[in-house]
Amino acid sequence: MSFARPLVLLLLLALPAWWWLRARRLGRLRGVRMSDVRPAAGTAERLWIARLPLQLRNVCLGAWIVAAAGPRLGSARIEARSEGISIVLCVDLSSSMLAEDFAPANRIDVAKATAIDFVRARRSDRIGLVAFAAQALTQVPLTTDYAVLEAALQGLRIGMLEDGTAIGTAIATAANRLRRAPGKSKVIVLLTDGVNNRGTVDPRTAGQAAGAFGIRIYAIGVGTQGEAPVPTGQGPGGALRYQSMPVEIDEALLTDVARGTGGRYFRATDSESLRHIFAEINRLEKSTVEQVVYRRFEEAYRWPLALGLIGLALEIVLSGTFAVRVP
Repeated sequence: MSFARPLVLLLLLALPAWWWLRARRLGRLRGVRMSDVRPAAGTAERLWIARLPLQLRNVCLGAWIVAAAGPRLGSARIEARSEGISIVLCVDLSSSMLAEDFAPANRIDVAKATAIDFVRARRSDRIGLVAFAAQALTQVPLTTDYAVLEAALQGLRIGMLEDGTAIGTAIATAANRLRRAPGKSKVIVLLTDGVNNRGTVDPRTAGQAAGAFGIRIYAIGVGTQGEAPVPTGQGPGGALRYQSMPVEIDEALLTDVARGTGGRYFRATDSESLRHIFAEINRLEKSTVEQVVYRRFEEAYRWPLALGLIGLALEIVLSGTFAVRVP
């Protein structure tokens, strides 16, 4: 319950003051001497009847003050409107993503797990998935069905595409998915561990085209500093053979592409830093949520008003019958 005019309730404080003044006045009258008190014998048992009209008047005034304050019953309905952000995750599936420098797992496994955590942190955003190596393929178009997206991320594996790293093709494929997406905020999260060596699209040209569509690119270079154990083939028993090879990431290219669109370049050297990078992107790209509150009230002044009228009627009846005042 709420009140339309809550300040009116302050008048209720006047009722105790009125009772106090009346009790003080009656205290003076108690000192009056009477020559014979026998006619008043037995009136003590009926004293409550004499006091009842006054109490009813108090109830009447209190109820009317509450009615004047405008009591009302109601509830609020909140609608959340979110424009949302359109995001495409571009994940590198080249063979070098099997490098074992993100202990206790390889790069691709850590990247998938971190990307899934990123998806779970979103609420109303449309997210798509592009996998790339020598080519780029859309695995999941923009969707809010995060369960499907998570399953697609889990299903990514090295060998799905011809080996290589076509960064420009990946950016162009993701930008093509985003250019007609609704909303103002459009983002590409590009995760790669190599150098552009395949494809016919220049990464800088693809980045400029993405920027023209208002798409920001967050590029993440995945790989430790120095050398990392990279699989080079299979042994006699089918186990992978690893060889320490230099980690080569074209950071200058990724930085130029990201900055040209208003985005940023990050370097992840281990699993923990990759999680921090995704958390930072999650913080930078927040959906704008607008809340609209609808309130519906039902006026409830009739109940205290009716109570006051009943109290007034009973006071009039009792004052004219059982509690008649004698001057």
